[in-house]
Amino acid sequence: MSRIAKKPIELPNGVEFSVNGREVSAKGPKGNLSVTLHDAVELKQEDNVITLSPRDDRQSSLAVTGTMRSVVSNIVEGVANGFEKKMQLVGVGYRAQAQGKQLNLSLGLSHPVNYQVPDGIEIETPAATEIVVRGCDKQKVGQVCAEIRAYRPPEPYKGKGIKYVDEQIVRKEAKKK
Repeated sequence: MSRIAKKPIELPNGVEFSVNGREVSAKGPKGNLSVTLHDAVELKQEDNVITLSPRDDRQSSLAVTGTMRSVVSNIVEGVANGFEKKMQLVGVGYRAQAQGKQLNLSLGLSHPVNYQVPDGIEIETPAATEIVVRGCDKQKVGQVCAEIRAYRPPEPYKGKGIKYVDEQIVRKEAKKK
């Protein structure tokens, strides 16, 4: 069994955790999330500690236990603290502005790009070239960031585009005559 699967999950204060058959749900200050457990995984809750274990010794059961442990850990952390990703716009005239449930992007295209923000996600623009995406669902936060980045991914010659703050762009040397 993986090392991650053996690690117990501790419930922080203010998080309610419930198990209803194969459905696991967590409720906290940031929101509510639920997930359906895989059939090969068994969950035990004792006080404020959750442990997951495989139902049998098959390789597939051992493999999926670590994945389910990470998913359950992410929903517990998400409803307690939430997740946040920061993005940066690099390029002359590249701008972002959040207006309610819409993100307006000016990316050097012939038209402005308007991105509709899905439910459960908050987008903030502290500066014209910075975007902060927040939410309690880690998968949804990552998906929204990937969709925004897809409008203008960073290019390797000048580094222009939308990139994550901690991302390193591998630069290429331009053609020489």
